[in-house]
Amino acid sequence: MKKFLLSTVFAAAAGALGAAIGESDARRLGGDLTPLGAEKAGSADGLIPAWDGGLTTPPAGYKAGDHHPDPYASDRPLYTVTAENLGLYQDKVTAGHAALLKAYPDYKLDVYATHRSASNPRRIYDATRKNSTTAHLTDRGNGIAGSVVGIPFPIPQDGLEAIWNHLTRYRGGAASRHIGQAAPQRNGSYTFVDFSDEFLFNYCREGITEADLDNTLIYFKQTVIAPARLAGTILLVHETMDQVREPRRAWVYNAGRRRVTRAPNVAYDNPGTAADGQRTSDQFDMFNGAPDRYRWNLLGKKEMIVPYNSYRLHSDKVRYSDILKPGHINQDLARYELHRVWVVDATLKPGTSHLYSRRTFYIDEDSWQILAVDQYDGRGAMWRVSEAHCINYYDAQVFWSTLEVHTDLQNGRYLVIGLDNEGPMYDFTLKRTPADYSPDSLRRDGIR
Repeated sequence: MKKFLLSTVFAAAAGALGAAIGESDARRLGGDLTPLGAEKAGSADGLIPAWDGGLTTPPAGYKAGDHHPDPYASDRPLYTVTAENLGLYQDKVTAGHAALLKAYPDYKLDVYATHRSASNPRRIYDATRKNSTTAHLTDRGNGIAGSVVGIPFPIPQDGLEAIWNHLTRYRGGAASRHIGQAAPQRNGSYTFVDFSDEFLFNYCREGITEADLDNTLIYFKQTVIAPARLAGTILLVHETMDQVREPRRAWVYNAGRRRVTRAPNVAYDNPGTAADGQRTSDQFDMFNGAPDRYRWNLLGKKEMIVPYNSYRLHSDKVRYSDILKPGHINQDLARYELHRVWVVDATLKPGTSHLYSRRTFYIDEDSWQILAVDQYDGRGAMWRVSEAHCINYYDAQVFWSTLEVHTDLQNGRYLVIGLDNEGPMYDFTLKRTPADYSPDSLRRDGIR
């Protein structure tokens, strides 16, 4: 990696592992830094604008329950990166995107004007300010303490802190979504997997205290609607905060046997649900789960071309068949912008195992959402490239992916999860409590 913003590298090197920042640094939040710790100012060349609060008002005509109209629909590409002109943009393109451009002759990155649309509710900003002087890593970085609701480390001092910011970022209090997953064959044919997901983001619940967390970050329930051979299967997960001290609690309801059983393998590099071997469990949401198998190196901050404001991939005017093409998704529908991202390089620790020997994460400074990941095999060769095509769900002030894409350079296939163009919209008004996510509730849901 070259040309990182050196001030961030020196700041990272100067901090002690897992230490909270001092009050003088905390006062920068909402000053020269945004409330979540990003640089408020734009770039020196003006290509990245200053953050002005993000997108907080829906476009005219938007109604609750609608797919989110594109507030930037009138934008046109500033330029397009292809394999032929890659040399002009080499320093702004991730290694994974460079590999995709070289592997697929029709692959391209249409780059648009940068809009720093990410925003969160005021209570998230206030909690982040409070956490900034108390949050710290525990259990050699496998857990956190002194933090709840907001981002724990808005001025990260190491790679683990940056990853924990992604794991704890705001995605609402509770949410439901109806999404599709597909893993096209090289000829473009695929089986559509239909999911109904529910989340209770325990860490971010309004009014919760650290003592109330019970070491539980998220409650998650996923029901398979289709295909018929999988329909009725339900996965229930209690996502623990320190998964080394207390492994993730997971259960599966098997519709054929009408039984609930523990699911200890929903973790690390075990196969993702109905993903045809195209992603690991810990690739869901770009990265989830215990960080203990890797060494996390914070390389600093860099201006990069990344997927952002991907409202066309979210549009109800687009069909799934418009998106899913042989080799890769329809890049005419993808949108890329120039943003500052934190770069974290994770390398496998000696004595541990994982399919990926190295992973490089590109994390949005404005939201702490991982936007792209490069994943390498045991020989050190680029294997899979992951993208989170995100939007601001402006009705809820949530910046989150609308479509994840995981492309396998070695077998010529890819996986998408999050397809929502032909289904109902996310519901951020869902009311849930932890009691709704007990194994007994799973059994009742399966019998209905």
